[in-house]
Amino acid sequence: MAKGNALQAVLDRAKAGGDPAPSPATPAETPAAKASGARQGTKLIGGHFPPEISTQLRILAAEGGTTVQSLLAEALDDLFVKKGRNRVGRGSV
Repeated sequence: MAKGNALQAVLDRAKAGGDPAPSPATPAETPAAKASGARQGTKLIGGHFPPEISTQLRILAAEGGTTVQSLLAEALDDLFVKKGRNRVGRGSV
């Protein structure tokens, strides 16, 4: 079911006297706000790549019992060393 359809179904039920429409989440209740505590003092680094790269990373992470983020930190540290810079990663991020 598409997101719009699910939302419409909730609104229709509330209008018909069924389940009340959920109240909007306060900023402290949103998933982004909950996760932000663990992300304080960090910066997002991203890029757009073909889906195959995402798949490869997720497979490597699963096989190694780690996370994609840890693999990316390791790869960036390897790049820094290759380019004559110091490692800055914190190992398992």
